[in-house]
Amino acid sequence: MNFKSKLPNVGTTIFTVMSALATKSKAINLGQGFPDFPMNAELVGLVDKAMRDGYNQYAPMPGHPPLLETLAEKVENLYTNKVHPHTEITITPGGTYAIYTALTTILQAGDEVIVFDPCYDSYVPNIEINGATPVPVALEYPSYHIDWNKVHAAKTARTKAIMLNSPHNPTGSVLSPKDIEELRKFVTGSNIFIISDEVYEHLILDGLPHCSMLRYPDLFERSFVCFSFGKIFHCTGWKQGYCVAPEWLTKEFRKVHQFNAFSCFTPTQVALAEFLKDPVHYLSLPDFMQKKRDYFQDAMSSTRFKALPTHGSYFQIYSYKDISDQPDAEYAKELVAQHGVAAIPVSAFYHSGKDDHVLRFCFAKKKETIDAAVEKLCKV
Repeated sequence: MNFKSKLPNVGTTIFTVMSALATKSKAINLGQGFPDFPMNAELVGLVDKAMRDGYNQYAPMPGHPPLLETLAEKVENLYTNKVHPHTEITITPGGTYAIYTALTTILQAGDEVIVFDPCYDSYVPNIEINGATPVPVALEYPSYHIDWNKVHAAKTARTKAIMLNSPHNPTGSVLSPKDIEELRKFVTGSNIFIISDEVYEHLILDGLPHCSMLRYPDLFERSFVCFSFGKIFHCTGWKQGYCVAPEWLTKEFRKVHQFNAFSCFTPTQVALAEFLKDPVHYLSLPDFMQKKRDYFQDAMSSTRFKALPTHGSYFQIYSYKDISDQPDAEYAKELVAQHGVAAIPVSAFYHSGKDDHVLRFCFAKKKETIDAAVEKLCKV
């Protein structure tokens, strides 16, 4: 049969490749971003209770109403933004789905979307499958900050949106108040939308503020702000998140959503509505993850890998320039096969394949896992 792929340049993701190699080699997987420690037992109990109480049928398309109301309270408390629970929040099957739906909502063939390289691997295919063109702007190595002169140079009459990700995957960089001022200059007086990936919202470290688009009314009015419950509550397999957007954008977002997922897994929504009533469950997360980061950095200091700064997410970039001059994809495979530790080559996150000889490690792991991995890496 005659067939033309909508994603001709897309193959198996690097996460699948490296995880498969880790399984084959029985290696310690510090590549794919998932915790190997248990999630909160109280939340597990609330899900069990919800199922036993009969919450096993379709939730309303926008989401379980008490959860929407709890999230609106959370947004107001954190960002002094009074979003309407029933017209400006939509529960989605994961943060990646929310991003895809936001892009599908706004993009037309021929549009351009500015993305920052390196970027999460779903962004470019999500843009391309909608007939639009990604316009990559490289973050400045090794701090991975934004050069806004380059952003302005990338702007054209066809620029439909700019994609932001803070805390940033894979680098752990975060937006600063200065970035917000520059973003404001970039979009003011234009029809440019903002897609803001904030799935690591509560995993900002070192006491830095989270510069969410929800904080800034003039930016929020043109934004889709995407979140993930799985990332912050150590249950990535739930694939549940949400999107916050102004009412006029939410209406369009839901037109796409209702004919795709329609609604999301009900018991977890019921459980989260109760769980999120206690702010300590998310306000304690930065300290929890910073201890993990600091423990990992201290342990890795005994290896020949050199740490680059990370201020958010649960990832740390390390340079191996003092160890090998191999391309990062080849070196990552060698690390798995010969030393029993899986990491992700950062070139996989670049539209251009740019290779700075760095690897991404996930530190959302038990101490025993980190100790075992570092013991192996000390022999490199």
